[in-house]
Amino acid sequence: MGFQITPAEYVDYLILAGEEIEKNGEYVTALDAKTGDGDHWVNLNSGFQKLIAMQKELKEMKLAPMLKKIGMTLMSAIGGSSGVLYGSGYLAASKALKEAEVLDIDTLYTFLQTELTAMMERGKAEPGWKTMIDSLYEAAKAYRAAKETGQGERQIIEAMKRGAEEGRDHTREMEAVKGRASYQANKGVGELDPGAVTMCMQLECLGDFILNHILFED
Repeated sequence: MGFQITPAEYVDYLILAGEEIEKNGEYVTALDAKTGDGDHWVNLNSGFQKLIAMQKELKEMKLAPMLKKIGMTLMSAIGGSSGVLYGSGYLAASKALKEAEVLDIDTLYTFLQTELTAMMERGKAEPGWKTMIDSLYEAAKAYRAAKETGQGERQIIEAMKRGAEEGRDHTREMEAVKGRASYQANKGVGELDPGAVTMCMQLECLGDFILNHILFED
């Protein structure tokens, strides 16, 4: 049997991700001030701190209801377009995983792909548009490729992390299609997208949590 992430363990991951986001406040805010409104970190951090405060309640829930609660909380606590996108992603995942009890190698991919599709549809955005989607898209793509080529679970998770990082890094070369950066003369070229940076942080934390805290039986 491969890895299994229980709802309570997923909350443990959220806590780690929230801590990572919180400690990178100055970096993300400075980055966002160059290409956006400068409030991305404040809003996202507010959402994750709300989840951390709710950890006891969340840990007592089953997977699908927990994902729905996370989505509703992020939508209201983050606000703005990011809140809508994160909320939509988690709400869609809760529906797709309504029969699942844990996240394993298969259901985790379903989670990532469903979240990505929901964010793209709600945000009317595509990969390559210099948004948070770029990191998630490359992570899901790398996950699927590693899985389809028969790699082990550890290799699949490592591929997911690398994909997230590549998606983040590629935003430096992209021209923004939406948002404040799209109105700049250079359309944000030369700067990382802050949304892709914070999405990558979450995916890296998820990968590290699985690699370091969940047992593998490859």
